[in-house]
Amino acid sequence: MLANRTDGSGGLLTRLRIVRRQPDLLYDEFASFQPLFFHSIPEGNECIKANAKSCGECIQVGAKCGWCMDHGFLKQGEATSTRCDELGSLRKRGCSSTKVENPRGSQRVLKNKAVTNRNKGEGKLRPEDITQVQPQKLTLSLRSGEPQSFNLKFKRAEDYPIDLYYLMDLSYSMKDDLENVKNLGTHLMLEMSKITTDFKIGFGSFVEKTVMPYISTTPAKLLNPCTGDQNCTSPFSYKNVLKLTSNGQEFNTLVGQQHISGNLDSPEGGFDAIMQVAVCGEHIGWRNVTRLLVFSTDAGFHFAGDGKLGGIVLPNDGKCHLENNMYTMSHYYDYPSIAHLVQKLSDNNIQTIFAITEEFQPVYKELKNLIPKSAVGILSANSSNVINLIIDAYNSLSSEVILENSKLPEGVTIMYQSRCKNGVTGEGEMGRKCSNISIGDDVSFTISITAKQCPKMGKPETIKIKPLGFNEEVEITLNFICECDCHKDGIENSDICHNGNGTYECGACRCNEGRIGRQCECSTNEVTSEDLDKSCRKDNGTDICSNNGDCVCGTCECKKRENPEERYSGMFCECDNFNCDRSNNKLCGGHGHCECRVCICDANWTGSACDCSLDTTTCLASNKQICNGRGTCECGTCKCTNPKFQGPSCEICPTCPGVCAEHKECVQCRAFGTGEKKDTCERDCSYFNLIKVKDRDKLPQPGQAFPLMHCKERDANDCWFYYTYAVNKTEKEVHVVETLDCPAGPDIIPIVAGVVAGIVLIGLALLLIWKLLMIIHDRREFAKFEKEKMNAKWDTVREWRW
Repeated sequence: MLANRTDGSGGLLTRLRIVRRQPDLLYDEFASFQPLFFHSIPEGNECIKANAKSCGECIQVGAKCGWCMDHGFLKQGEATSTRCDELGSLRKRGCSSTKVENPRGSQRVLKNKAVTNRNKGEGKLRPEDITQVQPQKLTLSLRSGEPQSFNLKFKRAEDYPIDLYYLMDLSYSMKDDLENVKNLGTHLMLEMSKITTDFKIGFGSFVEKTVMPYISTTPAKLLNPCTGDQNCTSPFSYKNVLKLTSNGQEFNTLVGQQHISGNLDSPEGGFDAIMQVAVCGEHIGWRNVTRLLVFSTDAGFHFAGDGKLGGIVLPNDGKCHLENNMYTMSHYYDYPSIAHLVQKLSDNNIQTIFAITEEFQPVYKELKNLIPKSAVGILSANSSNVINLIIDAYNSLSSEVILENSKLPEGVTIMYQSRCKNGVTGEGEMGRKCSNISIGDDVSFTISITAKQCPKMGKPETIKIKPLGFNEEVEITLNFICECDCHKDGIENSDICHNGNGTYECGACRCNEGRIGRQCECSTNEVTSEDLDKSCRKDNGTDICSNNGDCVCGTCECKKRENPEERYSGMFCECDNFNCDRSNNKLCGGHGHCECRVCICDANWTGSACDCSLDTTTCLASNKQICNGRGTCECGTCKCTNPKFQGPSCEICPTCPGVCAEHKECVQCRAFGTGEKKDTCERDCSYFNLIKVKDRDKLPQPGQAFPLMHCKERDANDCWFYYTYAVNKTEKEVHVVETLDCPAGPDIIPIVAGVVAGIVLIGLALLLIWKLLMIIHDRREFAKFEKEKMNAKWDTVREWRW
C-alpha cells in the first residue's frame, strides 16, 4: 500500500455496521448463523387437537400425550383419535396405567474420559492424550416435546501446546514494522515458554489481488510497485513464508529475507490470506492443539463483492489453492465474506488476534464482534509492542470458553445453562460461555436438547458441540422415538379390522389405504352415500349426528371438545357431559356427574343440580334438636317457622327480651373500648359485625327484611349509648351511635363567679351597714354632746345671774 492514501476507515466501518444491522441486505455475511425460533404454545389440550389416528402420531404431539391400548376403551360415538389424550385424563376416563402407551426418552454415555489433571513439568503428553472436555460421545433418544439434558465439563489443561501463525501485511506502509518482526521468533519463543513447553510459530504475508484497480499492472510496477529509489518486491496476494516450526531462529532468518511491496488502494486483501491459512492445514502445519492466527496490518480490508471492481465475480470457494506456497487463484475468486471466514475459522478451531494500528481500531472492533473467539490489539507505530500484544490477547482468549454446536436437524432445539467460576450462572445465549477462567478451573454446562417433531425419514442424526478455538468436541447421536412399542406387535390384515382391511395395533385399527371407519368397515367411496347418512339421523330428523359429530360409514363419530373433560356421546351424539344444571358455578353442584345432560347425584345429595343435601347434621341446634324445634331442615338449611327466630339452627331471636343486656358489654368494649370485657374484647366479642353511625337518626329502623332490636344502655359513667342488633341471614350486625350521650355537669365558672360576687356584695353590704350604724351612732353622740353643751351653757348663765 502506497504511503499516499485517500480512503480512511469511515467507509469500511459504515459497511460493517450495515452488515450487523441489516442482515437482509447482505445475507451471505450471516449465512452461518442460526437464528432462534420461539414456538407459541397452543391453548387447550394439544393431544385432543392433534386428532391422532395412531399411537405413533399421538406420541409425537407432545410429552404429555398418551395412547390407550385398551380395546374396549372407546364409548359409542367416540372416534379412534379419542384414545390420544393427556395421561391424567386417560386415567379419569378409566384407562388402566398398564394400558397406556407413553414411551419416554433416554440417554447413554458411550465415551466418558475424565478431563486431564496435569501440572506443568510433570512430563510431556501428546496433544491427543490431553482431555479438556467431558464426556466425548453419547446417544440421546428423543420423544417429541420432552427435553433430554446432560452435563458437559470443561477444564483448561496446564502446559497445553500452542501453534501461532503470524500473518503480516507487507504493503509499503508496514516497512518499519517489518524490521521489528524480523527478530520476533526468538523473543516470542522465550515469552511463550512461560505458558507452554510445546510452541510452534509460522509466518505468512499478503498484499493484494494482482489485478487492476488494486495494483498497477504496468510492467515496471509489476516488478517494483514502489516509487522513487525504493526497492520493493513484486506484488502478490498471499505467500506462506514459513511453515509452523519450533525453531525460532529459522523464523528470524526467513522473515529477515522478506521485502516490502505495494498496491494502489487503501484496503488490503487480507481476507484472501486468512481463508488460505484456515483451509490449507497441511501447508501451514496446523496440529490439533490451540491454534492462534495473528493478523497484523495498518489498513482496512476488502470482502465479498469488492472483487467486482476487478472484474472478479465468482464467490470464494473456501478451498486451498497454494502452489509453491503462493495463492494462485486471487485473480479468479472474489474475496470471502465475513460469514464464510467465521465458518472456516470455526471449523478449523483457529482463534484470531487482530494486531492493528489505532486508526483502524473501530473497524476491527466491529469485525471482532462478528468473529467469535477473536481479539483486537493496538500496534505501536513500528510494531515494537507486538509480543506483549500477542501475550495479552492470548490470555484474554484462553480465559473464555464459548460453546457452539453444528447444524441441528429440522425440529430440534438446544438450550444452554452455564455454571462458571465463583458461582456465576448464565442462561440463553449467556449460557453458552464462561469468562475469567484460569488454568485448572472446572466449569460445567447443562445442555438440553428437545425434538419438536420426528424427522421425515426418522433416521438417527449426529450433532457436535465444541468449545470455540479448541479441537475437542462432544459427538451426540440423536435417535427419535417416532412409534410406540406396541407398533411392533401389530397384526397386519387382522380380522378385527373388517375382514383384514387394516392392521390391528395398539388397541385400534390402522386402516389400509382407501378404507375408513373405526374398524375400517367402509370404503372412502361410500362415505357420502345417502343411505349411510340416513342411519346417522335421530328419529328421522334433519340433523346428522345431532350436529355434534360426523357420519362415518353410517356411524356417528362425535366431535371432540377443547376441554378434554367435556365429551359428546350416544348413538347420534345426542348426549354430552357438560350441559347439566349448575350450582355455585359448578357442574351438578360439584356433588355429582353429568350423563347425557342429566345430573347423577352422589349419595346424600338430590336436586336437578345436586345442590340439595339430605344430611341434617348441619341443621342441629345446640340442644340437639333439628332447627331448635322451630323450623324444618330443607337441603341442609333450616327454614324457621316462627319469624321471630333466625340463624342456621333457628336459635337466634333478635327481638326477644334480654337481647340488649346480653350484648351490652361486647358493644361497649368494641365501640368505646370500655366496660367489663375491654381486656377480653377481641376474644369474646368478635361474633358480630360492628358498624358505627354518627347519630341516632342514622340507625336502621324497623321494617327491614329481617328483625331488628333497638337498644339503649348506660355505662358506669352514667352515659347512654344507643345501638341496634339484627341478624341478616347468618350475619349478626350491630349499628351503634359513635358518641356517648352523657348528662351535662355544672358550669363551674358562673358558680365560682357568683360565689365571689356574693361574697363581695355581702362584704360591701356589711360595710355599708357598719358605716350606717357608725353614722347613726356618731350623730347620737354628737346630739348628746350638743345637748350637754347647751345644758352646761345654761348652768353657767344661771350661776352668773345668781
